[in-house]
Amino acid sequence: MHNESNSGTPGDAGRFSDLERPGLDVRALRRALCPPSGPFARVELVEEIASTNEQLAGDASADQAAWPDLSVLTTDYQSAGAGRRGRGWATPPRSAVLVSVLLRPGQDGPGWPADAYGWLPLLGGLAAAEALADVAGLDTGVKWPNDVLVREGEKKLVGVLARALTIDRGDRNESAVVLGAGINVSLSAAELPVETATSVELAGGSTTDRDTILRAYLRRAAYWYAAMRETGGDAESAGLAAAVRENTMTIGRDVVAELPGGERLTGRARAMDDAGRLVIIDPAGVPTSLAAGDVVHLRAGDL
Repeated sequence: MHNESNSGTPGDAGRFSDLERPGLDVRALRRALCPPSGPFARVELVEEIASTNEQLAGDASADQAAWPDLSVLTTDYQSAGAGRRGRGWATPPRSAVLVSVLLRPGQDGPGWPADAYGWLPLLGGLAAAEALADVAGLDTGVKWPNDVLVREGEKKLVGVLARALTIDRGDRNESAVVLGAGINVSLSAAELPVETATSVELAGGSTTDRDTILRAYLRRAAYWYAAMRETGGDAESAGLAAAVRENTMTIGRDVVAELPGGERLTGRARAMDDAGRLVIIDPAGVPTSLAAGDVVHLRAGDL
């Protein structure tokens, strides 16, 4: 069982004593997000952790009964977070929303077709973009496949990372996903990990309350996940595909895609197919569908 943290207490010391960045309150989160107020089965908070994604994946694999569908693990400080392709990702304590959600669409049934799981990182990005619009008044968009950018200046505000896992149910194997998200909230310019990043505060967001942003994100993620579950993982019927395509900043842009094998593909992002893959047309007119890869948006004339 994880050691819980309430919001900041007088006994907090060291890096957890910054009163301008209060800790999250797990009891308040549970009241807001778990039944009867919300759909989440379990919400856990730890003050410090290496990686919420890795911890939740390990815990769910070790004791699947204790970690049902829509279990949440969040933290005030993540010491060894990672982005795509294993890149390190760290923020100062209590300056970001750091959360992982266990999604088990096959917990009580056959699960989804394999292609449906490719929509989950995009679901996380869309949920973050919608939440930040709702509670912070920010105009953001999804950059395929797993980032959220502020539209003006195209600086990264959110990173999403989905980790697939297989849960041993004894009589069968169950496919599941841990959906992790990191939202830069109160970071100053000096605290940003890279120049291409920003934070809710620097972008002029109307709130930097992590509790408010976390709740809004989780509620939007739960909304879209429920829509997917109702359609058996059909993103088109669920409305998720249309919402992502409308929100994305990548379709129609000239891009460079760094592929998992180290190759690079340059062209125009023309569409997103029914599995959430990005369709890029190279200068010779040849289409390529990408299920994974890092994409850089090019400025006009750079192609």
